[in-house]
Amino acid sequence: MSNEQMELRRWLQEVTDPELAAELLAIRNEEKEVHERFYRSLEFGTGGLRGELGAGTNRMNLYTVRQATQGFAAYLLSQNAAPSVAISYDSRHKSELFARETARVMAASGVKVYLYRQLMPTPALSFAVLDRRCDGGVMITASHNPARYNGYKAYAGDGAQISGEIAAAVSAAIEKTDIFRDVRLMDFEEALASGAIEYIDDALIERYYAAVEAQALRPELAKTAGLRLVYTPLNGAGLRPVLTVLGRMGHTDITVVPEQEQPDGDFPTCPYPNPEILEAMQLGLKLAEQRGADLLLATDPDSDRVGTAVLHRGKPRLISGNEMGVLLLDYLCRTRLELGRMPQNPVAVRSIVSTTMADAVAAHYGVEMRQVLTGFKYIGEQIARLEAEGHPERFLFGFEESYGYLAGGYVRDKDAVVASMLICEMAAWYKSRGKNLGEAMDDLYAQYGAYFNQVDSYTFPGSDGMAQMAALMQQLREAPLTALAGRPVTGHTDYQAGVRCEEGEGETPTGLPSANVMEFRFGTEGSVVVRPSGTEPKLKLYYSLRAADRAAAEQAYAGIRAAMEGVLGLG
Repeated sequence: MSNEQMELRRWLQEVTDPELAAELLAIRNEEKEVHERFYRSLEFGTGGLRGELGAGTNRMNLYTVRQATQGFAAYLLSQNAAPSVAISYDSRHKSELFARETARVMAASGVKVYLYRQLMPTPALSFAVLDRRCDGGVMITASHNPARYNGYKAYAGDGAQISGEIAAAVSAAIEKTDIFRDVRLMDFEEALASGAIEYIDDALIERYYAAVEAQALRPELAKTAGLRLVYTPLNGAGLRPVLTVLGRMGHTDITVVPEQEQPDGDFPTCPYPNPEILEAMQLGLKLAEQRGADLLLATDPDSDRVGTAVLHRGKPRLISGNEMGVLLLDYLCRTRLELGRMPQNPVAVRSIVSTTMADAVAAHYGVEMRQVLTGFKYIGEQIARLEAEGHPERFLFGFEESYGYLAGGYVRDKDAVVASMLICEMAAWYKSRGKNLGEAMDDLYAQYGAYFNQVDSYTFPGSDGMAQMAALMQQLREAPLTALAGRPVTGHTDYQAGVRCEEGEGETPTGLPSANVMEFRFGTEGSVVVRPSGTEPKLKLYYSLRAADRAAAEQAYAGIRAAMEGVLGLG
């Protein structure tokens, strides 16, 4: 009998959940289905757990959630004799159940629990960790994955997602925890009665809203701008917080996409509830056209990312994540200077795969632009560093090209609630000057040059796929590029070695954690970043290129892409 069949037999004996038991009985004679559920255990990393819902060690279910929580609790108890955690959840299937099971295990293990009574966004979880001075946090969400997925994001006491070191320690504790025998559980109602689990009250939620609203620079604009908005939470957790904050700012003309208004883990209108994907935006775009809206906002299921579109010359125009990052950075800097609210030595932060146009905007306003690895926790680290130095006010703004933005240091994760508020304020300001955000972006292109940003992915299938990618990365390290498509490469960064090389300047340390990423720069004309996925056989190339106009920028991209494919044997 194989290990998979033995594990299946054990689960059939131990599982008491009727839905999971029925699934196991239904597939017990199907070798492929058994293999898919039991050939491995879900890996616990810096993103916690994520996987398809269902029975087995390779699925998200109440047993894998309990086991992960027992491991996380063991880690927290090793750091503090009386630790505490905050827990939140989104609209996905089983999210509320997983949140309650997480709370039960934590409470039984001696970890104090602060639990949101209703679904709340990821940034609200980060806020609760900081507000209650917790040692950790758990957000039940699979972000923008399809409906069949759920996940378990783990947070540290700084309000950011856990580091690699913490993830490794938690993973080691999970491996020592038998999924059935070693998990401790406390009755939920008893835990509530004893105070081991405490519901987060409305006062904390109000403090979160107040912290968001405090980031507004011209809060009076909304009351007079007459901005016509269309909003969709994509059947996720954003409805209440986004509408609450926008309403308090004075926005009154807001139409919510009816099919996507209420929380629904099936996400019936879009297979991928991701504002980066056009299909998820279609209903909102159609309604925006019908309403003649000034702006469309779409938040993802856990409401930490927001996508936008405007009607530009009568047709919908999507604003990319890079474009919105640049628009917000420019607006925040411009407005702070006009209002006399720019701090000394201001700092903005972007991920290394986000547009280099942000660097030019930051330089124009005298703002230091810091670059960090992909993952918003690294932006959170920069906020924490400034706070530790006694100057939290220096942090202005952080963003990632994947539609994640944050202004202010009240949380350590991207926040679609504050982003929605500031985007609407910015749209109102531009409307008072007779422009929409598309026209505002065109003005910035005219000022700084036309930047073209593109992400290309290449799949390496088969058992040797990961090895092929590793060989290509080694090739780039051993023989760094000196030119591409007739353009000199003026510098490169090996993030694995932690070394930045610039023409005429020699080598300098990046000061960042090691990561399997290479970057090549073309002076002021942009860059290309090469980054393999750590979990699937995909190599990603991020282009950020500048030229005099859009056509020239696209032409530059085409040439550099062809050259990169030739060097790496791709295409």
